[in-house]
Amino acid sequence: MHPETPPAEGALDEAVSVFVELRPRLYGIAYRVLGSAVEAEDVVQEVWLRWQKTDRSVVVSPAAFLSSTTTRLAINVAQSARVRRETYIGPWLPEPVDTSSDPEVGAQRAEALELAILLVLEKLTPTERAAYVLREAFDYAYAEIAEMLELTIVNVRKIVSRARTHLDAEQRGSVDAAEHRRLLEAFVAAAQKGDIASLEALLTPGAVSLSDGNGIRGAARVPVLGRARVANLSTAYPRFWGEVEVLPVQANGRSGVLLHRHGRPSTFMTVAASRQGIHRVMWVFNPSKIAAFLDSRSRYATAPGI
Repeated sequence: MHPETPPAEGALDEAVSVFVELRPRLYGIAYRVLGSAVEAEDVVQEVWLRWQKTDRSVVVSPAAFLSSTTTRLAINVAQSARVRRETYIGPWLPEPVDTSSDPEVGAQRAEALELAILLVLEKLTPTERAAYVLREAFDYAYAEIAEMLELTIVNVRKIVSRARTHLDAEQRGSVDAAEHRRLLEAFVAAAQKGDIASLEALLTPGAVSLSDGNGIRGAARVPVLGRARVANLSTAYPRFWGEVEVLPVQANGRSGVLLHRHGRPSTFMTVAASRQGIHRVMWVFNPSKIAAFLDSRSRYATAPGI
């Protein structure tokens, strides 16, 4: 006969099992609130440490406890991140994550996940962002969100409503995944050929190009505005298209490309588009964000640091 598992060990095994099952959801909440894969992983790791130390016998709902802990920690990190980003050189973009294995990143709906939407969410306060994410992506009841955020239900309803209004303009007329992929592929093909006319035909008059490099050499440090300027920049970005290998990827539930130079990934690029055309081109040059994208591919293949 096998000896019985000691109670403490059995309890820890159960804690691990519960956490592993909920981990995709916890990561999904933290990532949407923070727009950073690395910071989201740090939050989830801290939640795991707290879960280990918690008297779990008095926790009525592990899912509610872990979701609440994750949300509050993510809000705290987001508040400090705002200060850090004031010193960021040039435009800041969310860290893209690979969603080829999980198109919704642990959510019940693939909401508040596209890079363009995460960028708009950054304009909200961390608490407003969290309320919107919990409601729209994870379908939490208003009462549950109110308890997590220590607000009234009426206040939560108002916050979510305001956030929806704020985001409606960005989402209005957004194209489906197939059309998005077609536009992205056409854009990359035209940029590789240096075909300015075709690029301008794909872009809206008020198109903007954002380059996230945090001071890296060659990345534009201000948004580039207007169809003609964006088209011209895109033929020079990356500077030598002939030396670049273009690999399609799935990022944040949409198509993107990872550009390799001399066999090494150097740039991530995607677009945001409506029925009128591409209105935002997003370039990520920051090496740490490229590394975070590559690391995100193995998120579900690893244990939670135990």
